[in-house]
Amino acid sequence: MPKGMNHGRIVSAPDEAQCLDTVQINRLEKSFREWVEGSARRDVRLSRRRILLIFLLIRYTGAKLNEVLALDPFYDINHDQQSVLFRNADSGIEPNPRQVQISEALSREIESTLADPAFRDSLGHLLDVDPGFVRRKFYERAMACGFSKHLGGPEMIRKARAVELMKSNMPLPAVQMLLGHSTPNLTTAFVSFSEDEIRRVTKLFMDRESSRKTSARNSFFGKIQVIKQGDIQAWVELATIGGYKVTTMITNDSLEQLGLKEGELITAEVKAPWVILQKMAEEPECSAENRFNGVIVRINKGKVNSEYVVRISDGTELCSIVSTEGSRHLGLKDGDKVWALFNCFSVVLHAE
Repeated sequence: MPKGMNHGRIVSAPDEAQCLDTVQINRLEKSFREWVEGSARRDVRLSRRRILLIFLLIRYTGAKLNEVLALDPFYDINHDQQSVLFRNADSGIEPNPRQVQISEALSREIESTLADPAFRDSLGHLLDVDPGFVRRKFYERAMACGFSKHLGGPEMIRKARAVELMKSNMPLPAVQMLLGHSTPNLTTAFVSFSEDEIRRVTKLFMDRESSRKTSARNSFFGKIQVIKQGDIQAWVELATIGGYKVTTMITNDSLEQLGLKEGELITAEVKAPWVILQKMAEEPECSAENRFNGVIVRINKGKVNSEYVVRISDGTELCSIVSTEGSRHLGLKDGDKVWALFNCFSVVLHAE
């Protein structure tokens, strides 16, 4: 990482202690699904399916309640592109549509729901349901799960989604765009990402979230900036949306099989045991090409190994697994500033 780089965060992350975590929000989703099937009356089940659809759209897009209620699901949800088009629902304001990517799994579920003739007939005025009624049903499901009712409100589900995405290392500008926040100037010292590229990164993340197929804890989404090909291996540099540089070394065969070239979007993954921590103020002089300065935000101590989670300035969280014996020598605690290091041979690239 070049010295002197300012990697200040664009916005601060939502307060994760004040909303449901992923396990809890998944429990809430399960409660909604069981509630839908819990009535013997067909008309009641159809009415509840509409509330479930509203919940799923807020839960996975982070949209506002009024944005979801203003949707025409037959027109605004594109199942080929797996996206939802939200329009500005505030009166007196010129429409400013926002396209949000969703996972293939969610898109197919919604498509199947909308294809049911009985459900189509039951929609009537589409998703135009009284907001107060929707809130009451959200509160009821939250309390049925043993949560405080305010944590189940639409605004808190939206907030929980933002925290969930940040903790899962979705790039901050992508989270901002998904939630409808104004996005910053995305030009960094390395690269400029277009809105279309950020949407592609979001789509990639959504699909990976719904069908995780890797055990690697640390993921970076970026654009390839440099490829230097040698006799046997190639040096590849990518820049993340947050302005960081990640370098890797892969074989020329892998370079050819993946079809990599400069300017392409790529995912880089690093397993937690390959991340080394050092507690020092200055950037360490070492052979590790990838160096990230951050703060320890979580520690999980075990009998054999200990897990340290380091948050760097763009909100990305890096996980490091250290032997418990080694962790005693480090003497690290929550809030300590550390360097997270890994070499280029530890980085695995995934082309989508």
